[in-house]
Amino acid sequence: MAMKAYYHLPGLFEFYELYRAFLPLYREHREWFYDWCEIGSIYGAPADCLWGGGRAGFGEEEPERVAALLREYGISARLTFSNSLLRKEHLADPRCNALCALFEKSAVPSGVILCSDLLLEELQRRYPGFYFVSSTTKVLTEFGELEEELDRDAFRYVVPDFRLNKAFDRLFALSPERKRKVEFLCNECCWFECPDRKACYETVCRKNLGEDSPDHVCVSPTAGRGYRFSDAMANPGFIGIGEIRNVYLPAGFSHFKIEGRSLGSAVILEFLLYYMTKPEHQLKLREEIYLDSTLDLF
Repeated sequence: MAMKAYYHLPGLFEFYELYRAFLPLYREHREWFYDWCEIGSIYGAPADCLWGGGRAGFGEEEPERVAALLREYGISARLTFSNSLLRKEHLADPRCNALCALFEKSAVPSGVILCSDLLLEELQRRYPGFYFVSSTTKVLTEFGELEEELDRDAFRYVVPDFRLNKAFDRLFALSPERKRKVEFLCNECCWFECPDRKACYETVCRKNLGEDSPDHVCVSPTAGRGYRFSDAMANPGFIGIGEIRNVYLPAGFSHFKIEGRSLGSAVILEFLLYYMTKPEHQLKLREEIYLDSTLDLF
């Protein structure tokens, strides 16, 4: 049997209404979607989440409703707790612990995306039902660092920096066990030559901790444009569906992360259309979603 691509989708708390409209269509009209892909998880964190990192959280949806939706559709939830600057006193945060207690109980195993080994050890001890994902916010740009991270038993998946996406000679030489753990970030729009990616993430971490921190000044030549999917497609690290089917899946890789937690629902819909929906059915899906009067798409 040919390998399948498992997509890890953004906006667990931010895009609840979009997924509430999309998931019934995905279930009822499976013929609209490529048969070689599945939803591996939906990830995110609520707004103002102390353990959050990577992106400032904007999600306002009630965690109980989010958990119920993913339970109904048998999809893994992933809490994005990738703050790299946590200290011991932060580990007792009641809100984050309540989220862990809620999502660990899911019938479908839930995961936690993290950057801090301090938090990893705490969650392993207190919430053994989770699986763990090594966050791309570690900015693993050296291939040797990626190999070391893949060899850590604590992590089920490791998301390398997007600038390793096309290091094919080294990637293809990985063992099957290591390949199964690699999760590629497909649609990053960040400047490929950016020297400040880790500093940018740390600024978000400080803000989530409530610390005074100046805004990170992005030095990308296109910083003023914001995220555009068309720009991401032109990024040297971009992974499109043709490459997923014809390059990565045959080589033994099956996990692909779609970024977009801080974007609008309309852009997320474009990701769902591009990565998962057959061209001849994209208009049908778009119409069903756009005609859903409960959605604020922009």
